[in-house]
Amino acid sequence: MPFDKIALQVPTILLPKTGLDLSKWAVIACDQYTSQPEYWDKVEELTAGEPTTLNLIFPEVHLEEPDGDARIRAINAAMESYLDEGVLESQTPGFILVDRATEHAPSRKGLMVALDLEQYDYRPGADTLIRATEGTILDRLPPRIRVREKAPIELPHIMVLIDDPEQTVIEPLCRRQLPVAYDFPLMLGGGHLRGWRVDDPAAIQQVVDALDRLAEPGRFAARYQVDDQPVVLYAMGDGNHSFATAKAIWEKLKETAADREAIMDHPARFALVELVNIHDPGLEFEAIHRVLFDIEFDQLIQQAEAFYRKAGAAFSCELCGDLDSLPEKSRRLKQEGRHLIPFIAGEQCGLFVIDNPPLHLVVATLQAFLDHFLADHPKARIDYIHGEGTVTALGKRPSNLGFYLPAISKHDLFKTIILDGALPRKTFSMGEADEKRFYMECRKISL
Repeated sequence: MPFDKIALQVPTILLPKTGLDLSKWAVIACDQYTSQPEYWDKVEELTAGEPTTLNLIFPEVHLEEPDGDARIRAINAAMESYLDEGVLESQTPGFILVDRATEHAPSRKGLMVALDLEQYDYRPGADTLIRATEGTILDRLPPRIRVREKAPIELPHIMVLIDDPEQTVIEPLCRRQLPVAYDFPLMLGGGHLRGWRVDDPAAIQQVVDALDRLAEPGRFAARYQVDDQPVVLYAMGDGNHSFATAKAIWEKLKETAADREAIMDHPARFALVELVNIHDPGLEFEAIHRVLFDIEFDQLIQQAEAFYRKAGAAFSCELCGDLDSLPEKSRRLKQEGRHLIPFIAGEQCGLFVIDNPPLHLVVATLQAFLDHFLADHPKARIDYIHGEGTVTALGKRPSNLGFYLPAISKHDLFKTIILDGALPRKTFSMGEADEKRFYMECRKISL
């Protein structure tokens, strides 16, 4: 049941059969805890011998291991097995209303829907109804494509944002008497997850009508004070590269299709996502920090000075006695036209001080240099980290360097995307690592 104007499809969702231990079924997004293999070791221990989405995903902590092809074959085989053995059961076509509780927020609402990949383009400058919020790293797509291209089902950790200040799309569903789909605690401090079936035609129509109103061009232009700008109804939150992977596979299917008209009804045209209202009080934007591994600190400082000088900026590195003194030093050095970036490198800590920075956002100013540095140092690597504590723990290790970055305001996101385009990659995170989406719902993507 597609609604082309708003790039929406009412999906047929697959849920695990009654009686399974859902606390072992649901695991966190595959791109989390990539520098903490001990987390994934615990997940393996907890789920051993049980039906679990761990068997259906490729945790990115394992991406560099040599058994990638065998792991992907095992994932696809597990998907087929769960379908054949009835582990996954089709529900009545409809949405799922989601409520996630964590130790950081008592409630964050979402709505499981399918979005039309025909109305999404991750390339710079795209003006589609579904818009990327950060740059897509094309090198990160091939391993994801290998996992998805032969997969019979998808299970998303994708979260897509809508800008609905009047709370007209998701929140009215919470006042309906909806049948419960699931209700259980998540593993390893992930909080609690509840879901309700939204398969009543009146409830579905309420969602469609509300999205229609948000997509009205006149209303869009007035809300963002823009003229002649294409409407943005959906903005990517989490799972940008997973959504881009689905898009890449869909484009390949179209290119190789014998019947270009018939292929438009293929289930892979759509991708299952969780819609979240950016105004939900349970949603907060957190910073995504950076940690570099296998670097020489003095060499990096020299190259930073040269890089920023060439960009027309002034650079200095101000050392501090300890981390506790960083906030006070930042307050003293803060001024207009200056970016301050706190860091920890083994026993040292301090601030990168960049005057007349080349870019508006602090994260963009730093990332531009890091991209340049990593291109010249293939043995060094970078990881993107949620949580200052993890940055500190990793940054203290020899030959590592951790950067602490600020969060952006969620209320500025849509207008920034409309006016400036996609942000630098890994600019923001929707919550802390343990607030990330857990895999629960699935959907068939093969015929």
